[in-house]
Amino acid sequence: MAIEKHDTPMIDQLEDGPWPSFISGIKRMRDQHPDQRINAMANDLLGQLEHSYETRKGYWKGGTVSVYGYGGGIIPRFSEVGKQFPASKEFHTLRVQPPAGNMYSTEMLRQLADSWEKHGSGMVTFHGQTGNIMFIGTDTPGTQHFFDEVNDYGFDLGGAGPCVRTAMCCVGAARCEQSNCNEQSIMRHLVNNFTDDVHRPALPYKFKFKVSGCPNDCVNAIERADMAVIGTWRDDMKIDQDEVKAFVEKKGRKYVIDNVVSRCPTNCMSLNDDDTLDVDNRNCVRCMHCLNVMNKALSPGDDKGVTILIGGKRTLKIGDLMGTVVVPFMKMDTSEDYERIVEIAEETIDFFAENALEHERTGEMIERIGLVNFLEGIGIEVDPNMVSSPRQVSYVRMDDWDEEAAKWFNRQGEEAAAG
Repeated sequence: MAIEKHDTPMIDQLEDGPWPSFISGIKRMRDQHPDQRINAMANDLLGQLEHSYETRKGYWKGGTVSVYGYGGGIIPRFSEVGKQFPASKEFHTLRVQPPAGNMYSTEMLRQLADSWEKHGSGMVTFHGQTGNIMFIGTDTPGTQHFFDEVNDYGFDLGGAGPCVRTAMCCVGAARCEQSNCNEQSIMRHLVNNFTDDVHRPALPYKFKFKVSGCPNDCVNAIERADMAVIGTWRDDMKIDQDEVKAFVEKKGRKYVIDNVVSRCPTNCMSLNDDDTLDVDNRNCVRCMHCLNVMNKALSPGDDKGVTILIGGKRTLKIGDLMGTVVVPFMKMDTSEDYERIVEIAEETIDFFAENALEHERTGEMIERIGLVNFLEGIGIEVDPNMVSSPRQVSYVRMDDWDEEAAKWFNRQGEEAAAG
């Protein structure tokens, strides 16, 4: 039986212009999907959106929806105008944890899509910024049915609410030559350890892990994760001078000077008369620009590891924050190294749970209590690399600076001897 389509003159305008529109996608589900239940859901969803545009009000409200044994993972959406749009009066979203590196087979993607069309609206987002697969739009009974089905073939709910959120990592060494660590393994160690904290919200607010294999940071870890793990190297970058010459011959000296040498933020590069490249590695800050432009000629060094940053987030109470370095460099060669990352995460989350205010992110807590107090709380020594910007005032007390410097140099010597 054909449905009576809602008139949507206002949201129809969102289809104008050169860019694809989500309105067109929902209309295709309304008009072309073989399941009449999905046709009706899409139609009433469009009707409610048009009504919101007309009245300039939102009509979705939250509530409590969960599956057996879980406290989170579902974002409840109940419509305040459900009588007008009954097919979409409940439109809950399920967050589902993706595989590390977002690696799927086409068979698995089709299996997930089939399950969602059976129990939900068919609308899926791969992926939200937290990293989850977002299955958008089902009623309350459908949440349990869908979860049971996907859980049977190996998928689990992700995080929603004041909990440890679903971790996210880049595709890393599987497809990228810039990788400096085993991103998938780091992510799995963190996810496996904190699964209970993902499913049972018990924190002041959310806590996110993200892992990027190099400072290109393709998963936006530094500015979006409470704990960011970034692959890096601490020896000299590798230079293939023959490839440098080939690049200069192809692009020209002016191009290399304008787009590589002069764009180095620390001016640590120089192009010689014989078309070879010199790099002052002591001043290299691993910005990755030169490696991205000259990816055959330049590559990361051999002494690889990770940097750990804490406190990144988007705007909430005090604006956007970038992560603060707490571990400048850490090797990832042994099982003990992976255990150490998990230990740092545990200490950080425990401290966050005990000391953060309600609805306060980790970075905001650090801003409020001070970095030194935070480092003391999680058992990490102060390091000069943690300074985000030099002081603006020249009148600085220097009591005990010699002793603190001696401690730091002793630690460097111990680390060098150990590794």
